[in-house]
Amino acid sequence: MRKFMVAISATVEACSVRTHFASSSSSCIGPLKRGILSPAVLSNASPAAFPRSLILRRKIAPASPLLPASRFFRDFVVRASNCFEVRRMSILASLPVDVEILSGVDDKYDGVTVEIKEPVDVTAFAASLKASISKWRLQGKKGVWLKIPIQLAKLVPSAVEEGFWYHHAEPTYLMLVHWLPDTPHTLPINATHRVGIGAIVINSERQMLVVQEKTGFFKGTGVWKIPTGVIDEGEDIISGAIREVKEETGIETEFLEILTFRQIHKSFFEKSDLFFVCMLRPLSFEIQKQELEIEDAQWMPLEEYASQPFVMQHEMLKKVSDIIFAKAANGYAGFTPEFGHHSGRSCYLYLNGRDLTM
Repeated sequence: MRKFMVAISATVEACSVRTHFASSSSSCIGPLKRGILSPAVLSNASPAAFPRSLILRRKIAPASPLLPASRFFRDFVVRASNCFEVRRMSILASLPVDVEILSGVDDKYDGVTVEIKEPVDVTAFAASLKASISKWRLQGKKGVWLKIPIQLAKLVPSAVEEGFWYHHAEPTYLMLVHWLPDTPHTLPINATHRVGIGAIVINSERQMLVVQEKTGFFKGTGVWKIPTGVIDEGEDIISGAIREVKEETGIETEFLEILTFRQIHKSFFEKSDLFFVCMLRPLSFEIQKQELEIEDAQWMPLEEYASQPFVMQHEMLKKVSDIIFAKAANGYAGFTPEFGHHSGRSCYLYLNGRDLTM
């Protein structure tokens, strides 16, 4: 943070002033009509110098270099008490004379990101945030991102009071945002999808690796299903599929391709869900099931898996079964991973490599 001398132009936006004097003087009519009240006018004018019932709103700017805030506020309040009826004078009285501006990082979209890292008093934070918003508005900033760590959650109400709203939360912090212009905001929304995988693992005897779960929707149903799970943050689909199979069954695998994927909305806390059905080759065959989540695991013939009533009656599972049989007959090409880079970061592009080389 750095010190910022509060300018009267930035801090009295909300105040309106009405004059109540019997006569007027040309020495002040011009500045007043333009809505400008300078320190020079305040210092030299007498009560008779101002026209009756003229309203000044939102624009009070010094015509000379800024005076120190403490001196200007003192002079303004003393003269205003003799000359003006000042609406909401409490606003002026409550504004800090010398506050710290929150430090932030500018982005490419005329926004600023502020991360609170050190402990701070709630009152001091509220004053700094208010002054910072005034400064950012003068600079033409648009979106303000405010990252508050969980240990400083007491600061959240002050931010909400200034117009911030929740954007997203993680285990260690809360991100709030505020749009400063008087226009609809164009800030990107929070992440919209969760990514899951299902693993098709088939051995040389046309047997598929299947499990029965101890918890969740399939608990106690007797249904045999493929190993499934959710991709961790920062984890590739390839790595997630291999990990889930290893965790649930103890089987080591090699990733081959994505066979198909499904999208569904409002699946998990109103978020959408992307589910990728992946083909993997087994590198080991002795099953060691996970005791916490898995009731049982086995190698099951493809036909037996596909003939389960639940699979036959479920539209999506039936289509996946058809894809599995087509793949086993070598008549179906999925999407194989191609490693590369994008925007300076490593990534995978999934494509139909077989047809691409034909």
